[in-house]
Amino acid sequence: MKKWIMAIIAAIIAIGVSFIVWSNYMLNQGAKPIADGSNEYAILLGAKVEKNGEPSLTLLYRLQEAEKYLKENPHVTIVVSGGQGGSEPISEAEAMYNYLVEAGIEEDRIIQEDKATSTYENLLYSIELLPDNTKNVTIITSDFHCARAKMLAEKLGLEADFVEAKTPKIVEQKLRFRERLALVKSVVFDN
Repeated sequence: MKKWIMAIIAAIIAIGVSFIVWSNYMLNQGAKPIADGSNEYAILLGAKVEKNGEPSLTLLYRLQEAEKYLKENPHVTIVVSGGQGGSEPISEAEAMYNYLVEAGIEEDRIIQEDKATSTYENLLYSIELLPDNTKNVTIITSDFHCARAKMLAEKLGLEADFVEAKTPKIVEQKLRFRERLALVKSVVFDN
């Protein structure tokens, strides 16, 4: 009886260690290739908007990277993607649009996608707003989020390069843990 219990414990530990190694690898490899400005279109993935309509710290970091990238690459048109959650006063897309316009990005370079409620929907609904047969895009998101965005982009037939935003230290551990579970969900359930 003790041998069976030890075998089960060993199997659980082995699965746990394998999961950690796999998810660490995925999270650390996600942002490759790094965007070089060669794509005509970029997609900025949304994150929480605060009750006052301002971007959360995670979204702010993404917006700062998007602003920098767009100013360095004036030929790029961006889709800001994210719907309106229950506690959000405006859609994530509207908050991102407002930030980028205030930062000096021309309005005609920004397309709003305001229906998505998940990363998969962010990408799916965004590519519907781009010219037919657009296959190469730049994805701008948080460093911890690039691996799953890349996986989902590939499932949708996209070839993506990445601009990664740092994750705020105050929420980094929580978001990285949650992202590990989301990676498994995406592997198993997202088409």
